[in-house]
Amino acid sequence: MEKQQDKRFTLFRLMGPIFLEQLLQTIILNIDTLMLSNYSDRSVAAVGVAAQVLTVAQLMFGFVTVGLSVLISQLLGAGKEREAARMASIALGLNLVLGLVVSLALFIFAKPLLGLMKLPPELMGDGYTFLSTVGMLSFTVAIISTADAVLRMHGFLKPMLLLSFSVIMINIAGNFLFLYGPFGIPILGVEGVALATNASRVFGVGLALFLLFKYLPYPLSWKDMFRLPVNEVKEMTRIGIPSAGENISYNASQVFITYFVTMLGTSALTTKIYTQNITTFVFLVSVSIGQATSMMIGRLIGAGQHDTAYRVCYRNLRIGWAINFGIGCLLVMCSRPLLGLFTNDPEVIRLGQTLMLLSLLLEAGRACNVIVIGALNAAGDVRFPVVMGLISMWGLSIPLAYLFGIVYKLGIPGIWLAFIVDEFLRGASMLLRWRSRKWQHIRFALVSGSAKM
Repeated sequence: MEKQQDKRFTLFRLMGPIFLEQLLQTIILNIDTLMLSNYSDRSVAAVGVAAQVLTVAQLMFGFVTVGLSVLISQLLGAGKEREAARMASIALGLNLVLGLVVSLALFIFAKPLLGLMKLPPELMGDGYTFLSTVGMLSFTVAIISTADAVLRMHGFLKPMLLLSFSVIMINIAGNFLFLYGPFGIPILGVEGVALATNASRVFGVGLALFLLFKYLPYPLSWKDMFRLPVNEVKEMTRIGIPSAGENISYNASQVFITYFVTMLGTSALTTKIYTQNITTFVFLVSVSIGQATSMMIGRLIGAGQHDTAYRVCYRNLRIGWAINFGIGCLLVMCSRPLLGLFTNDPEVIRLGQTLMLLSLLLEAGRACNVIVIGALNAAGDVRFPVVMGLISMWGLSIPLAYLFGIVYKLGIPGIWLAFIVDEFLRGASMLLRWRSRKWQHIRFALVSGSAKM
């Protein structure tokens, strides 16, 4: 049994399905916008702003899923499958409660939230319809994301893919029906897109629960789901809040930097969007390897194999660098035709080629951060990455972006240089932290067995 489990938990067996799942998640974020673009540009703008509000609100669920992932991986590594199933039950209950609170808040405060986003009055109707309709079922996202984390940490990657793919297909089908009106179905526009999104997520909840009951070696406990024991909840949030906080901090810093890009003009902003769309594939490789590394490290540490965990992180990082560099070089060589798919503007294409060349360095630094931070989080060392992230993002990346891009007039390539400095500084600090092996001394009572179960 142990040998079979080890074979499943190798880097290349894990990263492929995780990459596909991440790609599907990236696609689903853009489905409503893409399909609405053929219906109304104003609707696209309204739904785009509402979607930003939903994305920020749903980051709340990451507080639970990140902590859950760390604990489950270490519990499974320690051979405590029953306790892992119990933690999954508690996490589902906790995220359900959070989801219901978020759903109620989004439904009640939809208009004030859109007002804070400065949504123009002529777009408020569509924005309110989408945000209030989709927002009131946000708890479905909480359940699906928790189930996804549980399946991933147990190594059930094909069911995880099935879950994501099913939700996307139902969303696309619903959008088609309500936007194009085949078979005499009424065209509902934004309302129809919102209903299709909700239908796909309700189906996703049913499928997620079915997969959990089918695949987990021990059944979920309804009692634990609604009892929410204090010790377990405290341990989950103690791990999850700092890790999710880093993600929130990064997204907030990007808002500031995007403002700097808008100061450079439309060409710079357009170039940024197109370049990041193309290089997303390189980033997704890093994310996939980072998540696979986290799963491997967590299990190894749970099993007490700290030396093996130490080596696995470095090995996976070298593999990540090699893959990213290869894909990056291919994208650089094809940069002109790739950018030509989006625009004919020679200035945008010229700037885009420069950014894609700089992205070879940028993605190397980013890969180091994503992979090593994944390893540190799996070991329970969650605070150091957050502290370094806050220092580097807000004390270095934002000031340097303004200095290089605006003051020194290097334009958007200068902002890319600021990104590179930030990623390499944080990457170096993460490597030094991993090398220090301070993470070896972190213990979780729930994993070591000293907590009351």
